[in-house]
Amino acid sequence: MNRTTTPPPASPATGEPVRRRWGLWAEADFRRLWIGETTSSLGTAVGHVSLSLVAVVVLKADPATMGVLTALTWLPWLLIGLPAGAWVDRWPRRRVMLVSDLALLVLFASVPVAAWLGVLTIGQLLVVAVLVGVAKVFLSTAYAALIPTLVAKPDLLEANAKLRGGETAGEIAGPGVAGFIAQVFGAVGGLLVDSFSYLVSALCLGAIKPREKPPAAAARDGIRREITEGIRFVVRDPFLRTLACFGALGNLALNGIQAVQTVFLVRDVHLDGGAVGLVFAAVSTGGLAGVWAAGRIVRRFGTARGLLLSYLVVAPGIVLLPFAGSGLPLPVSVLGWALGVGGVVTANVISSSFSQSYCPPEMLGRVRASSSTVNYGAIPVGALLGGYLGEALGTRGTIWIMAGVLVTANLVLLVSPIRALRDFPQRAEAPRTDA
Repeated sequence: MNRTTTPPPASPATGEPVRRRWGLWAEADFRRLWIGETTSSLGTAVGHVSLSLVAVVVLKADPATMGVLTALTWLPWLLIGLPAGAWVDRWPRRRVMLVSDLALLVLFASVPVAAWLGVLTIGQLLVVAVLVGVAKVFLSTAYAALIPTLVAKPDLLEANAKLRGGETAGEIAGPGVAGFIAQVFGAVGGLLVDSFSYLVSALCLGAIKPREKPPAAAARDGIRREITEGIRFVVRDPFLRTLACFGALGNLALNGIQAVQTVFLVRDVHLDGGAVGLVFAAVSTGGLAGVWAAGRIVRRFGTARGLLLSYLVVAPGIVLLPFAGSGLPLPVSVLGWALGVGGVVTANVISSSFSQSYCPPEMLGRVRASSSTVNYGAIPVGALLGGYLGEALGTRGTIWIMAGVLVTANLVLLVSPIRALRDFPQRAEAPRTDA
């Protein structure tokens, strides 16, 4: 898909775009996208903590139920992730995001409404989790594919860093807001804030001028063939294949931890709802540091080495988490946790910018969906495993096991072609059409 925006003037000396004083902040459509996504990220952070607190505190959910709840949010990636990528490549990406935002607004609003009517059950939370997962499959795939249509290729790292910075700021503020709302209005009130944030996001998206056209109908292959092309592209490419496999192992471990982290903090570390929110906010500051560091790390070490360095700081940081409240003061464990989050965020900024510039634009939805189906498909497995182990071994033991899996995942990167590179290649070879 070709950009329709006018590129900035090129420097006669280097041929590179001349940077405006405010960078991408000077682009109105980028500002709208940033505002909408930052607001919805704040709402998502509030909603994530609030939903966990509703399940644990209000509905008395056990670790196994929390694992199922987390898993159902991500299960749709396994069920519809691949066809969603093909559909996103056929449809206007902005419209897909708009519909997804409105669906999320309704879904999250249904929980506080049911609670106020006295009919809220774990069953409803599980149904909402599945439907939220379906909406986010389309939202995430379309979002990644939309960004390259709004900014020039040299600006992708800046765009992803700014967008991820806004998301991280929301993640930092969100848990504290969720904790405050839980203390004053009850946990379900945070889900109403989450619902409203998607309304803001939809309004911002609606103000962005359309800059894309779907492929002509005559040029479209069948859905199955298009899905196969996306899968084949990822499987045959050594860089995308490596990142997908590493992402799957990492997500399995991180979401095994996530499935029991709220129960761990409430029942093992003995924190109340407000304190849990503050812990999550403190951990999220590591993500903000990771956003700040992304550009600097790339300039100093290159994209490939920068990604390796960023991911390799995750393991030693996360190992401090199970010491919380037993062996180490809670602030020390939180600091290690934040360090791990910072490494993940920096690497995500780098890898997102790489894939958006590396993959053919007309295949970006399918390539994104193929990689994400592997990455995110491991999340429900990790969540269910974390919930099961939490019941069988306790939450602290579960976090130890999952931290070990995360350490092991780094071996995938160390034996891959990435280890020998300073920078990732700029563009993939044209996809082959043979079977």
